[in-house]
Amino acid sequence: MTQRRGRDVAGLFLAEGRQAVREALAVGSLVQEVIVDDPDKHADLLDGVDVPVWRATDHQMRTLSDTVTPQGIVAVCRQLSFDWQDVSGARLLVICAQVRDPGNAGTVIRCADAFGADGVVLTTGSVEIYNPKTVRSTVGSLFHLPILTGVPLHDAVAKVKAMGMTVLAADGDGDPLDLKAAAGELSGPVAWIMGNEAWGLPEEDRELADEVVAVPMWGGAESLNLSSAAAVCLYATASAQRRSSAG
Repeated sequence: MTQRRGRDVAGLFLAEGRQAVREALAVGSLVQEVIVDDPDKHADLLDGVDVPVWRATDHQMRTLSDTVTPQGIVAVCRQLSFDWQDVSGARLLVICAQVRDPGNAGTVIRCADAFGADGVVLTTGSVEIYNPKTVRSTVGSLFHLPILTGVPLHDAVAKVKAMGMTVLAADGDGDPLDLKAAAGELSGPVAWIMGNEAWGLPEEDRELADEVVAVPMWGGAESLNLSSAAAVCLYATASAQRRSSAG
């Protein structure tokens, strides 16, 4: 399960680290077994678990981990499956368009979870959701919200528009995010398209959106990375929606 082929055949994946294992165990029937280097060290997590717990040597733990300093605990989890029914009625979604860096994809999922998004869509051509680096970068948020995978961008946009959502594409050449927020244009249901780390959003992808929006920058930085831009856009939208619902 350290390789994609093995994960796909088994229908399983590994969640490594205390936080990821804690969150996985909180989801009923998700964890199939837990592997640890020292049960006593992780007794607080293992107390009361109703799945097999296996002890492994340091060498065996390192073969299961792709980190330099493994935390010594891994959960073997069944793969999750979601569809559009799981995000029906959504007010805030993120569509990752060919996001291929596992760290960025995982951090966007974590940001979506942090700011109360209703789900994430990873389009065709994006990184595998169960890539160990992606799983680790979510820091457990993988288990908190629906994540749809392998959806062509055009189909994803058509679906969210049919759900009544405004589709905003994040791009440096768009209208300023702060002005959109001030004008009350973020308070309704919104789906954000976040583009590839290297080339952003091609023109044909931007044209799928209702509007193109940029994060204004007043300092000397040339740009924001994908996950930072996603965090700003999601925070601004979630804040606007909360103000609207409170009013």
